[in-house]
This record gives sequence, structure tokens and C-alpha cells, in this order.
Amino acid sequence: MATALAKAEVADEVAAHAARIEHVSKSFGRQLVLDDVSLDVAPGEFVTLLGASGCGKSTLLNLVAGLDAPSAGAITTPGGRPALMFQEHALFPWLTAGKNIELALKLRGVPRADRRARADELLELVRLGGAHGKRVHELSGGMRQRVALARALAQDSRLLLMDEPFAALDAITRDVLHDELTRIWTTANKSDSVAGSVSVLFVTHNVREAVRLAQRVVLMSSRPGRVARSWDVGIPQPRRIEDAAVAELSVEITEELRKEIRRHGQH
Repeated sequence: MATALAKAEVADEVAAHAARIEHVSKSFGRQLVLDDVSLDVAPGEFVTLLGASGCGKSTLLNLVAGLDAPSAGAITTPGGRPALMFQEHALFPWLTAGKNIELALKLRGVPRADRRARADELLELVRLGGAHGKRVHELSGGMRQRVALARALAQDSRLLLMDEPFAALDAITRDVLHDELTRIWTTANKSDSVAGSVSVLFVTHNVREAVRLAQRVVLMSSRPGRVARSWDVGIPQPRRIEDAAVAELSVEITEELRKEIRRHGQH
């Protein structure tokens, strides 16, 4: 009976949120980086964290990923350990594109006999079919980030954490990958089942990128990082970064970002 009740409680938590950040603070020595941050990410929700450099966005993402522990407060991810995608692709250069994905599948416990087929499915999903045997140095920057995305998806997590994954790419490649990420996230959430939903918490300092991708934009203040304000983005997908509605909301958010920077004395 106790086990059944515990499972029911976990199921209720998964249905309520993909991540819950409750009154989280983080200090490094005497430096307070995050102060009393509270934020929920709903199942299937796409949330962007926006703020000036140094406001603690990446620190918060690392805490949610379990790479570090908060100094105060609590973080829960009821759907299991999140998958994390970095700004740099972080692929192993001695492995092929497919073998990088297979390694993630191996660590997840997928049987050897099933790994190749599953890796190929994920490469197809990110539009890299046939690239299984390609070495990392043979891939463009955009292709490497697609493989990194496929590797993150191989972890089969309900929560995908993305730390400025497209910041180093040129504008055209970034625009293409915005489309791909939106397509993959939308496809993953077509089911009505909460248990099968995929949530995204995406860190960026690019306002238009935040508005183009997210259902909700969360603005963080600086020194220390706090949640300053959030916006629900009601613009239908698919969106273009040059769309008038995207531009209009971006102007509003940019003005608030400037106020936060002036308020905290950043230049």
C-alpha cells in the first residue's frame, strides 16, 4: 500500500510540473549569485530564461541539472534527471556522430542490439539521416549542434535544459535550428499524455530568440539574480524572428531588460 501511495504521489508531481524551483539561493564564497528564485515549469512547457550576462542564468540551469547544489531552497524534477545541452556541442571527437548518440543510449541502459537503430532514428529526427558514420571534424557547427541535440534527446528525459546552444552559430544556421527545435518540441508534445510530454528550459541573452521560441519568457535581474518579470507569449507557432508580433514583444522585453541593467548599475 505504501509503495502504491508513493507512486501515486510521484505521478501527481509529474502531472503538476516538470521542474519546481522553490526559494533557491546560491552563493560562491561571499558572492550571492542567485537570491530567492522561485519558478515552476509545467509539463510540456517551453520557458526561456533571459537576462544580462552574469545574472545567474547558467548557474540556475546547472542547479536544475543537478551539477551543483543550491545554498538555500529546493529544486525538484519529478520526471527524472533532466538532459542538458551546452553552448558548445561537447561531442567526443574520437567517436562518430552515431556513436556519440549510442554512448548516451548505453548510459541509459539501452541494449547494445537496439542502440544503432535508435541512434539512426534520432539522427533522422534532427535531419541528419545518413550521418551516423561521420566524424565530428567532418560536421559543420550547425550539424554538430544537431548531433548534440539528438544526444540530449537520447536520454529520454521529460525535461530538456539548454544553455545558449545556438549562440556561437551564424544567423542563418541559428534560424534553421530554431525551426528544428520548435518542430521537435511540438512533435514530442502532440500526445495528450502528460507522462509523454517534453518541457524545455532554455537560457539565452538574445531577446528575439527568447520570444521566437518560448511559451513563456522569464526575465532575471542581476547581482544577484532574481525573477524580475515574466511574459506569456501568445503568438502562434511557427514563428519567424522577423515577425511583427515577435518584434513588438521583443521591444517591450528589451526595455524592461534595460531598466534592470540600469537599476543594478551594469554597463
